[in-house]
Amino acid sequence: MERVALLRTSGRRFLHRCRRPRPVVHAAASSAPRRPSSSSSSFSSRNYAGLPGGARLLTAAAPLHCAGRYWPAAAPRLVRRLSAPAVSTSPSPVPHDTGDVHEYAAMLGFEKVSEQSIDECKSTAVLYKHKKTGAEVMSVSNDDENKVFGIVFRTPPKNSTGIPHILEHSVLCGSRKYPLKEPFVELLKGSLHTFLNAFTYPDRTCYPVASTNTKDFYNLVDVYLDAVFFPRCVEDFQTFQQEGWHYELDNPEEEISYKGVVFNEMKGVYSQPDNIMGRVSQQALFPENTYGVDSGGDPNEIPKLTFEEFKEFHSNYYHPSNSRIWFYGDDNPKERLRILSEYLDQFEASPAPNESKVWPQRLFKEPVRIVEKYPAGQEGDLKKKYMVCINWLLSEEPLDVETELTLGFLDHLLLGTPASPLRRILLESGLGDAIVGGGVEDELLQPQFSIGLKGVSEDNIQKVEELVMQTLKNLAEEGFAPEAVEASMNTIEFSLRENNTGSFPRGLSLMLRSIVRTVKHLTLVYFHFEIKIQMCLDILMIYCCIFQGKWIYDMDPFEPLKYELPLQHLKARIAAEGSKAVFSPLLEKFILNNAHRATVEMQPDPEKASRDEAAEKEILKQVKSSMTPEDLAELARATKELKDKQETPDPPEALKAVPSLSLQDIPKEPIHVPIEVGEINGVKVLQHDLFTNDVVYSEIVFDMSPLKKDHLQLLPLFCQSLLEMGTKDMDFVQLNQLIGRKTGGISVYPFTSSIKGKEDPLTHIIVRGKSMATRVEDLFNLIYCILQDVQFTEQQRFKQFVCQSKARMENRLRGSGHGIAASRMDAKLNAAGWIGEQMGGIRKDGCLVNITSDRKNLEKSNKHIAKFLDSLPSTTSIGNDSWLYRLPSVNEAIVVPTQVNYVGKAGNLYQSGYQLNGSAYVISKHISTTWLWDRVRVSGGAYGGFCDFDTHSGVFSYLSYRDPNLLKTLEVYDETAKFLRELEMDDDALTKAIIGTIGDVDSYQLPDAKGYSSLMRYLLGITEEERQQRREEILSTSLKDFKEFADVVETVKDNGVVVAVASPEDVEAANKENPLFSDIKKCL
Repeated sequence: MERVALLRTSGRRFLHRCRRPRPVVHAAASSAPRRPSSSSSSFSSRNYAGLPGGARLLTAAAPLHCAGRYWPAAAPRLVRRLSAPAVSTSPSPVPHDTGDVHEYAAMLGFEKVSEQSIDECKSTAVLYKHKKTGAEVMSVSNDDENKVFGIVFRTPPKNSTGIPHILEHSVLCGSRKYPLKEPFVELLKGSLHTFLNAFTYPDRTCYPVASTNTKDFYNLVDVYLDAVFFPRCVEDFQTFQQEGWHYELDNPEEEISYKGVVFNEMKGVYSQPDNIMGRVSQQALFPENTYGVDSGGDPNEIPKLTFEEFKEFHSNYYHPSNSRIWFYGDDNPKERLRILSEYLDQFEASPAPNESKVWPQRLFKEPVRIVEKYPAGQEGDLKKKYMVCINWLLSEEPLDVETELTLGFLDHLLLGTPASPLRRILLESGLGDAIVGGGVEDELLQPQFSIGLKGVSEDNIQKVEELVMQTLKNLAEEGFAPEAVEASMNTIEFSLRENNTGSFPRGLSLMLRSIVRTVKHLTLVYFHFEIKIQMCLDILMIYCCIFQGKWIYDMDPFEPLKYELPLQHLKARIAAEGSKAVFSPLLEKFILNNAHRATVEMQPDPEKASRDEAAEKEILKQVKSSMTPEDLAELARATKELKDKQETPDPPEALKAVPSLSLQDIPKEPIHVPIEVGEINGVKVLQHDLFTNDVVYSEIVFDMSPLKKDHLQLLPLFCQSLLEMGTKDMDFVQLNQLIGRKTGGISVYPFTSSIKGKEDPLTHIIVRGKSMATRVEDLFNLIYCILQDVQFTEQQRFKQFVCQSKARMENRLRGSGHGIAASRMDAKLNAAGWIGEQMGGIRKDGCLVNITSDRKNLEKSNKHIAKFLDSLPSTTSIGNDSWLYRLPSVNEAIVVPTQVNYVGKAGNLYQSGYQLNGSAYVISKHISTTWLWDRVRVSGGAYGGFCDFDTHSGVFSYLSYRDPNLLKTLEVYDETAKFLRELEMDDDALTKAIIGTIGDVDSYQLPDAKGYSSLMRYLLGITEEERQQRREEILSTSLKDFKEFADVVETVKDNGVVVAVASPEDVEAANKENPLFSDIKKCL
């Protein structure tokens, strides 16, 4: 679910635009295209606070997933499950005068293995081992209020039936202590979590939570511990059917179909060429171990999974002996161990750690080549839609920390910025449209390196391979420019010291570093609840790419947390020996002279999607023909029984089992961010006095309204050109290197939003930058340079930008169709939406500067701001071109080669007379986490379904994600008003809905995000008085408000516009049943 907008950030259009601002030259993140993960587009349980956007109520009823494996337990689990006692999670039982925490740990059955001070994050970390089971616990204590818990199991699969992924979904569907359908959803509804999800990797499954409220935090911990150790799913075949797969038959006369949340999710994954490339590349490099299968599940293999295998997998692997447990934050370390002991003490030691061990892949003697087909549309020249990626497995044995660190720097030098030589040379070659492959990927036992291009002509495949090898050879022989090495060093060191993890809790980033190597790419990682995670992962990438996690592979968990000494040693080596002596041997050993190479060629096949669909129908036809009339009647009965269960609410007594806060625990006033509004040289300057560890964060906002309407589509390319075209004194390589050497990063992007009560939209270009306080002058000098000295003369580079933009849009159509549908609906319903959809002279007039740092640095920055503003041209406005335009308000189908659909419907509530009330936030979230979750996801089988209320424009949208249905989903949307009219809620349910909404409003933010949110409120005219009013309206929401909102959303049913991104077969079938789509566009 996205952040509730009113009190935090800015317009809905910005949410779309700035989730992937282009271009970015960012010290904390590589802007090189990375191999997309399944998370490349989806919905978030929290709008990531460090990122722009969120002026909308995007409450998601999306799914969750991860990948893992199982191991056998020593004792029968069923007996323990039926007899286990309840566990108290109150923090009060632990007396604070118990004495030494280690003595208390020993009393609870834990032995201290090691204790170390982690100066890099100002923490003390203690590694404990539970004597009875062997479970390992890392307890990290510091003053961070954003507390984190995580439990990780090693779960390597033996086949591609998706057991780890399906189990990760299923364990969160009720447990021994919390016997309701989905406690996870109740936590989404009614907790103050700052993170709540689960991940399935190729060899492990992670369950992390975070909260700033101690009581809420321990509630989350208890629900997750009970879920993983005592889930109801191992006794409930219907949960396995719902989350995994089942045959569905409503009527014996109809055709049988497959349904299941993971099944449909993976059909979506297998429709995306980049995901197919990632899967094939990994399996080509690891043919002999667990990475040679898909932990997420192959749709062709998922229906082979049996319930018995599913249960056995949990019994084998979800055991304390096979777990790694992480605590982080300012809570009581004794209480952490007390809660754990009450769960762990119920188990005996298990052989699981031996059975779950991941064995290394032996290195090849000779390179291999794989040719695979991917589903492509009929449009365009198919001979120019090939993809090729060259992949290396770098080592058979674990690497030492210095080599890991050096490889991380080498990866950044090769691909980390638009000016990095391997990336630049490939794109400038004209052999392809965009980069594929993620460079160094070390989230698995053995590190890999992958690089290639997509949008390649058939006759250029060999040329791409030769160019990659020759470029790497030249770099090994010639080395890297000193300026490039300095820029990479500053970029990585700045990121490590800034410790800015965006909306990702810092404790979670440390957990992933310690346990799971890197979160740099999340190759073939699946999320229980699909979140907009990639932007945060980009921020975390520098943290994690330089160290491989150790703990999950039975190595030292402290090592990845301590970067200072290895970093200083590497800097000393480079200074003493030169960068060529440091990096060239690695290129030669791990890549150029490495025979373990797999080249993957992907060929477009316009018939593949229809062949796959036909093959599935033939299998189901054979299944039906093998059934007797009695069998079919029984299947229809079972289908109805499952749907009835899915659509029947949990009884109140079951819901009461899930721990929650009370309204008395909720602050009555919104979080205040200090702001001073002043002027420098006639320009408004906003200053936010916050501790930032001597980092200065700046946003410079320029008025975009004088831009002509016809130029809107060029604006994102204009922003990219500012950073990637070069200036009159520097080419773009030198410019990028200078930005990396002197700052923490600069980005430029367009921002648009509706303003409540106004017809004209808010339109700006925003330049964001950050630097250490001692480099503020350099930061503003560089911003001036890119704004005033840029040279738009390199036509070939501009052509590259267009090709890259086209490739991103094509990938978005397949993997983020709900985002495309939302953009199109916005463009039909409001002017800001049309401008944003169109975009997919800098001057001083109308400029605004936003600065976030502590008082002394704010004061020191003023003279540099004044100098910068003096240098900007000041011109008289020539008048604004009217942008009050919308797309025709007709139903639209965008046809792409896909096995799943993305279905949207939207209407403007303000045009029907609705006046905004804070209760709308509560109601919209409740619609998503109940009605849409149950009907679109649980019963309908989609990976996600949610609603989104843009409180600035008034547009209320329904959207689904990886959806097997089309018309059925639209019927669910249209029945929302009826759902609200018939809704019954007791006080507990209403309180949870209110608390969950406040959790969205009050999400945890780092200082830069606080300053940015304050800027957005200023631009949108949101006052502190309005924030307080909305908060009071949220807190006073009643059942009556829900009933009255039914009439409001009825306007979407009656007057809404529909946009669907879907397969040609599903659009054709829908129009035969109901001629809905008058405008059909074929893409790809």
